[in-house]
Amino acid sequence: MLRTRATIAVGKAARAAARLRGGGSALPGLVVERLDPGFLTRMLADLPGGVVVVSGTNGKTTTTKMLVAVLRAHGRRVFTNPTGSNFTRGVISSMLGVLPASGRLDADTAVLELDEAHALRFADAVPPTHALLLNVARDQLDRFAEIDATAALLRRLAEQVRTAVVLNHDDSFVARIRPSIPAGVQVRWFGIDPTLVDGLPSLYEADVRDDAGVEPEPLASGDAMLRPRLPDAFTVSFGDGVDLGPVTLAQPGLAAMINATAAVAMARVLLGDRFDIRKTEQALRELEPAFGRGEVIDADGAPLELVLVKNPAAFTVALGTYGDRPVATMVAINDNDADGEDVSWLYDVSFASLRAGGVALTSGQRAYDMALRLQYDDVAVAAVEPDLEAGLDRFLEELPGRPRRIFCTYTAMMELRRLLQTRYGLANFGE
Repeated sequence: MLRTRATIAVGKAARAAARLRGGGSALPGLVVERLDPGFLTRMLADLPGGVVVVSGTNGKTTTTKMLVAVLRAHGRRVFTNPTGSNFTRGVISSMLGVLPASGRLDADTAVLELDEAHALRFADAVPPTHALLLNVARDQLDRFAEIDATAALLRRLAEQVRTAVVLNHDDSFVARIRPSIPAGVQVRWFGIDPTLVDGLPSLYEADVRDDAGVEPEPLASGDAMLRPRLPDAFTVSFGDGVDLGPVTLAQPGLAAMINATAAVAMARVLLGDRFDIRKTEQALRELEPAFGRGEVIDADGAPLELVLVKNPAAFTVALGTYGDRPVATMVAINDNDADGEDVSWLYDVSFASLRAGGVALTSGQRAYDMALRLQYDDVAVAAVEPDLEAGLDRFLEELPGRPRRIFCTYTAMMELRRLLQTRYGLANFGE
């Protein structure tokens, strides 16, 4: 106990110093990992409601936030990592923000967003009771190499789960994890109404190899099926007389509806007979988008949307959801380690939806590369400013009173969000 208290004291000091310096959210966790390697295991080992890992290429932060909101609406005391820092050290940093000096975590359940690779490291320390596996798509080429490697990471995670796994029925890479799940572990599915599968190619990449594995079993009673009620509302049917909705989310688009369906599917597994449709619907309706994921900021009386784009699928979905709306547009592309240093994936995205309005400004470390890529799709770019702060200032000052949108990679989004937080008095990340 003395060691735990000492670790917490050091970690909190590191967290306070990092916040004062504007440092990254993971630094205090890194300090604790090196000082006390068993800290995470001790903190999460005995939670009565279990430890839930949410992983996949896209949608982790949004789905985690939705699941946490639903569980809290049912009275669960949930610990989570709301900042999107989805490595083990990010989990620890989030924990330091809520742990009292006594070292007892005030939670009965942990719901944690984890990067596909780091989920395995986490599972080595804390075997998850539950896992929610969302999708597999081409991502950072310098980290994940190719799509089969990512699928293998999620499969290895599923093999370590002790109680229940919820799988995406419509993502062939995820669906084919099913045979690897240990006997005795409950398997549930979430998916979309078959009449609406035409909307999926932009979201998922299909594994069409003849030897790819067993086809997924049909959705059964108790599984969650999304039935959109266009244009904005949706319902979720469980096939056993339980139906949720119609619900309209603050975050638009099919991807957000699918994320909500995944969250609801896992919530029902966790809550069992205590799952309440009305509480769930209210939690989803009242939930604001996660920071930087379609978050809308009041910028001098005009709306400003921050939209995270980190790989071809995410950018394609974002453009399909937002790209045809007539607003002033900025694109900010960085190539730091957290973004992936290889940005060739930009050439796998069609930017045709931006032609009509053009792009007011490109920014970030790859501002000129982005401008060139847009040129190939005949999208006019008015200005290029690699410095993010200078670019943001120019974007805001030259277009007063106009609705605006910024498409941005991860580290660009984090920096822009900090600048906007200072400028407009926004809440801290995750709050």
